[in-house]
Amino acid sequence: MFQQKLCKKILPCIPKCYWSRVNQISNDYTKDGSSNSEASNTDQSKQDSSQCSYKTKEVLHLLEEAATFEGVKDKNWMTSPYPKDIPLNYNEDTKSSIDPKNTSVLLFPGQGTIKVGMVKKYMDYPGAKELFQITSEITNYDLLKLCLNGPQKELNRTEFNQVATVVSSLVALEKIRAEDPKVFETCVATAGYSVGEITALILSGIITFEDGIRLAWTRGKAMQYASNLVRQGMLSVVYTPKTHLSKACTEAENWARDIGIENPICRTAIFLCTERKIVAGNVEALDYLENHKTQFGLTKLSRLPVSGAFHTPLMEPALKAIGKILGSIEINEPRCKVYSNYKAKPYTNLRYVKKYILKQTVSPVRWEQCLQQIYNRPDGTPFPQTYDVGSDGRMRTILKLVNAKASRSCTVI
Repeated sequence: MFQQKLCKKILPCIPKCYWSRVNQISNDYTKDGSSNSEASNTDQSKQDSSQCSYKTKEVLHLLEEAATFEGVKDKNWMTSPYPKDIPLNYNEDTKSSIDPKNTSVLLFPGQGTIKVGMVKKYMDYPGAKELFQITSEITNYDLLKLCLNGPQKELNRTEFNQVATVVSSLVALEKIRAEDPKVFETCVATAGYSVGEITALILSGIITFEDGIRLAWTRGKAMQYASNLVRQGMLSVVYTPKTHLSKACTEAENWARDIGIENPICRTAIFLCTERKIVAGNVEALDYLENHKTQFGLTKLSRLPVSGAFHTPLMEPALKAIGKILGSIEINEPRCKVYSNYKAKPYTNLRYVKKYILKQTVSPVRWEQCLQQIYNRPDGTPFPQTYDVGSDGRMRTILKLVNAKASRSCTVI
């Protein structure tokens, strides 16, 4: 467990005045969402709407009730994943002098990875339950019960899944703390896929655990709200070097516009590996790609089990709430390098942390480029010991597609 444990008496005693509301999403966004919904009000959309138990108004209500915690002035009691005896400041000279094979890199997953019951194997490690307890105090929701018992449909909801992904990864980190704590001392870099970047920021010490949970909780609800404004989704595609994916996306947007969709979006949302990308946008545009896959040279198309076109401009309605919570978060010096999904480079100037986290919401995740940056090295140079934390092997699988040699030194936690 985090060495700086939160006193169980503190959180219940925080005055309710600290729990202020996130500002309502701007009227312009609401109007845009309404007009788009009307444009796509087909028989199929009516059926989808009737089957959806989580309505846009309900999400907006939760978003309006989201806490910004601006009233919390004393943050000395907040926790960090690092043990107390680890130096506060990242020491480039010291860590660069260590044999690379004796260093460690930690990778964290994004939304859609966790399944009901996955965290059960970590719950006997010291501190695991307390992490969920602190999360429940912050969110006012029993997330551990949902993670252990489901239902999966509820856990898959963006507003629950994002924060559950972050805390579950940190609970998995408790296994490393118990079995091989030296990993913390030798960690030279960390990166997280999409919402997993928040986990990486917590691990590095740039933000505290509590602030990270607040950010993931607000981000998830805000992105769920944006997802409900218009029918949208994400599509995994495999293609050859001869495929012009950008041209295919442009044609899909044009087709969607021709059938009445206002300002349609279809573009690459995640650079996964060399021949696989995640495309996101309006459902109509994604349908067009699927129907014309042979024409565009696309294969192995698969819809992701999410309702939002994450990391595209369709997430713009979420920015106001995310920006609000980011404004209340304190940024600290890191203990290791943290790679930005937005820039595919480590954060070197802490002034840009909040800016890049916000931009990541509506910009592509450059995961392939992040991995290339982390593992790029001259021939013959040993690779670090990599830990796939909490993804049940998915991060290692992606790493293998990008750098097979580096994946040989990857341990799934």
